[in-house]
Amino acid sequence: MSGNVPAIRFAGFTEPWEQRKLGELGSTYGGLSGKAKGDFGHGEARFVPYTNVFDNPIGDSTRLERVEVDPCQNVVRRGDALFTVSSETPEEVGMSCVWPSDLGNLYLNSFCFGYRQDGSFDSNYLAYMLRSGSFRGQVEMLAQGISRFNISKGKVMEIEVPVPDKAEQAMIGRLFVGLDNLITLHQRKHDQLATLKKSLLEKMFPKPGSDVPELRFAGFTEPWEQRKLGDIAHRITRKNEGESNLPLTISAQYGLVDQRTFFNNQVASKDMSGYYLLRKGEFAYNKSTSGDSPWGAVKRLEKYEKGCVSTLYICFGLDDADPDLLVTYYETDRWYKAVQMIAAEGARNHGLLNIAPDDFFDTVLALPSSREEQERIGSLFARLDNLITLHQRKHDQLATLKKSLLEKMFV
Repeated sequence: MSGNVPAIRFAGFTEPWEQRKLGELGSTYGGLSGKAKGDFGHGEARFVPYTNVFDNPIGDSTRLERVEVDPCQNVVRRGDALFTVSSETPEEVGMSCVWPSDLGNLYLNSFCFGYRQDGSFDSNYLAYMLRSGSFRGQVEMLAQGISRFNISKGKVMEIEVPVPDKAEQAMIGRLFVGLDNLITLHQRKHDQLATLKKSLLEKMFPKPGSDVPELRFAGFTEPWEQRKLGDIAHRITRKNEGESNLPLTISAQYGLVDQRTFFNNQVASKDMSGYYLLRKGEFAYNKSTSGDSPWGAVKRLEKYEKGCVSTLYICFGLDDADPDLLVTYYETDRWYKAVQMIAAEGARNHGLLNIAPDDFFDTVLALPSSREEQERIGSLFARLDNLITLHQRKHDQLATLKKSLLEKMFV
């Protein structure tokens, strides 16, 4: 990028961008003032809360709060830019959104200020320009404070911003609105599928005291069997003899992952000859507890062909059960009670359960007696997981693209 020309630009636009101070192209106004606690939570007027401004380049008209009507307050109008004035870090001060509609009797919270432009900006362009790397960098430099950072609206109005031709502004604005719509779509699909999976996990495995699930594929009526893990799996204790230099750790959310990238460094010893060697498709039980995994976590190696795990893990391979079903079973809470029974009271060492391998293999699992039913349940959840992963990947790719374009399409 040279001068006032962005690194990436729509075809047909070649003129350099004009730079103008925000204060030359509009005026500011304050948020709610003179209000008592009893004025909030009811009334015919609404106000834009701080989090709505902070979270969204374009304000969300569904996220408003009630307040009593007060003709003395400043009214937020369509196209106004709203800025936060305070935050705990300089990187988060002066976040902004542009308001998309005229609602009448709409005010702004007292921890923000408004900016009403004179028509020089396309509203969508303004929304994303104020979130661009170049603008955010200037705002962060103006932040003042120690434990909490603040910014004055007068200083913000002194910032010079790019003002291209309105036609170019409109095209840039539409591009980013479209990107955000796609990002929101994939996030919504991801969340819907995750909610569906959570519901099915609860309904497709028998509750304690029952031998049949609440929800079942048609044609299956037999009660589920009680099987010891040791009857369907064998323990793996093979040592790594120079075959792999990949240290693995278990994340309750992401499964068996590369320890170096997960922790941003290598926690394992550089000499991993004493570690267990795990191959793709085999399982490992991490006895470390956390909020997401109160009795540890059991995961299958899926991302890599092989890797090394601590000998504190209990590793096993399956002999007589559908692997996808077992992956899913250990995502439920149905196995917690069995582990709880073999974990001695108070037998935790810095969050590590004191569970012997033999006791773990004696834990009892509830499984369908029919292999076909096992496979159908396992296949269903495997497909759900693939769809959830797909939408998360699309979301992340689009978010990365948006971040890059915010850097390259503005000066």
